[in-house]
Amino acid sequence: QVQLVESGGGLVQPGGSLRLSCAASGSILSINAMGWYRQAPGKQRELVAHITSGGTTNYADSVKGRFTISRDNAKRTVYLQMNSLKPEDTAVYYCSVVADLTNYWGKGTLVTVSS
Repeated sequence: QVQLVESGGGLVQPGGSLRLSCAASGSILSINAMGWYRQAPGKQRELVAHITSGGTTNYADSVKGRFTISRDNAKRTVYLQMNSLKPEDTAVYYCSVVADLTNYWGKGTLVTVSS
């Protein structure tokens, strides 16, 4: 059983920054890809950022240049540094981890960007 625990969400003013973390625990042989998705009210879940086991990253066009994804393999943790936040970044952010060829999801953490 694999558990994902997300942290770092909250309320921030436009232009501000937040850092999300997602730690994986449980019986894991290897972690492959890790990523962050988000779902805004009334919208479908969308990919925000993705990082492979080799460190290759890709980002949604809407966050390029503002968000940075990284991972610490020793800690089994993926991070999302979010800068220059905009109101349209408001959403529930979900961590996704592919471990032992199975995709696991976190429960989500709410990010609200508002003045």
